[in-house]
Amino acid sequence: MPTIDTYRKQAKLLQRWHRERNFSVGGKIRLLARYADLTDVQALVLPLPLSLAQEIVAVEAGFESWADLKRAADDMPAEMTQTEPRLTRVTPILFVTDVTAAAHYYESKLGFEIAFLHGKPPFYGAVARDGASLHLRFVARPNFAELAAREGSLILATIETNNVKALFAEYEARGVEFPQRLVRQAWGGLDFHIRDPDGNRISFVEMRSASG
Repeated sequence: MPTIDTYRKQAKLLQRWHRERNFSVGGKIRLLARYADLTDVQALVLPLPLSLAQEIVAVEAGFESWADLKRAADDMPAEMTQTEPRLTRVTPILFVTDVTAAAHYYESKLGFEIAFLHGKPPFYGAVARDGASLHLRFVARPNFAELAAREGSLILATIETNNVKALFAEYEARGVEFPQRLVRQAWGGLDFHIRDPDGNRISFVEMRSASG
């Protein structure tokens, strides 16, 4: 369990995000039952004193109140609050002009499932298939995709698969656009590229085995 100082910093960070009009605050404020129906815009208009920010942090951590969280943190032995940092996974974030539409494209064309859509309307979301996950973030103008188009083969995410030929056949049957069809690369991988409606280019690759 984190220390109480960590939770205090989270509350102050939440206040800063609120001042900066970060729409992700809306989802956190809606964790409180009395604010469950607020839109993101209404959540940013709502005053956010430190006491309310601390209450939100406590509920997000699984406690009913800041006092309950503080008691639990104060009672936790010091040796249980210290853990060695470990990197677990990396998640590409793709810039899109419509999070909902992009998520439905990955669902209907690429066989992903929509993990979540955040915001009213959604400005952030995630899709996943098997062990692969992509996050989608709203931007008015996806500059990375424009750069990818100019560069010709600028890949914004690479996803490994155990059977790239079968996956290619699946996507071809679904009418997916391929800026690059199956190619055996000099470094050993067999891959193909897709381009989503926002121009994000993604490589699906099967790596050559050590024996092959």
